Amino acid sequence: MSGGDATRAQPGRRWFLRGCAGLAAAALAPSGTIAAGTRAGLRIQRLAWAGIRLQLPEASLFIDPLVDPTAWGDALPDRLVPVGDAPGTRYVLVTHAHADHFDARAVADVLGAGGALVHPAGVNPRPLPDAARAWPAAHWEPQLLGDFTATAVPAADGYGDPQVSWVVSAGGRRIFHGGDTLWHGHWWKIGRQYGPFDAAFLPVNGARFGFRRPVSGQPGVLTPEQAVAAATILGARALVPIHYGVSGMADYVEIDAPLDRLRAAARSHALEVRLLSPGEWMDWSA
Repeated sequence: MSGGDATRAQPGRRWFLRGCAGLAAAALAPSGTIAAGTRAGLRIQRLAWAGIRLQLPEASLFIDPLVDPTAWGDALPDRLVPVGDAPGTRYVLVTHAHADHFDARAVADVLGAGGALVHPAGVNPRPLPDAARAWPAAHWEPQLLGDFTATAVPAADGYGDPQVSWVVSAGGRRIFHGGDTLWHGHWWKIGRQYGPFDAAFLPVNGARFGFRRPVSGQPGVLTPEQAVAAATILGARALVPIHYGVSGMADYVEIDAPLDRLRAAARSHALEVRLLSPGEWMDWSA
């Protein structure tokens, strides 16, 4: 729908049935295997802050892309990775509407020539490019996005705002993206329903917020130890830390040495911690 104002076009019956058949096959195939006839070669690039890019030969999907330097200013040293060069059909998923996860500039760069933004039900992220479509995703309802299947699953926001995490399957791989969720009780259901995962991209900075009063003094984002526990419950083969590195702010304070704490916690769980710098790619062999 143009600018998100028109209603979403309804697919034809044949397209719908073909999509459902593909979804069923993806759900039955073990994660980490590539079924006959599926497209191999999924690559994942870490972007700044919490953003990632999933790349197939003819389609690109972004989750929480960030390119606007004003989102964090000098507090975030991450390189802001350009996102406007993605080939093929383009999609953007957002976990929630906070400015460091829904960056309207990044969305315009990705979807300026067309594509789709999928967001949690209950939020209305704007503005959007005129050529882009947008629609809400309810929990547990798969979204068929070309060669990607994306499912919004429950998450918990530090301020109680609507937020989801994303389960994405493509190219014979399955990944989890946690946005900036804190600890909650849905990990077991998500793990049973969709695990194991080839990789879980999880926030790890255990930040404490001072923007609202009275101040709780409690982490509003997963701590490293909680991220390891979540990845273990999800059945993740690798944990890729995201959402860390901010410093020098009075009202947003990360825990000290989050990556050191993450490595220490992972050692007792036989869990691989895969560090990716902004711009770096994760590849799997076909």
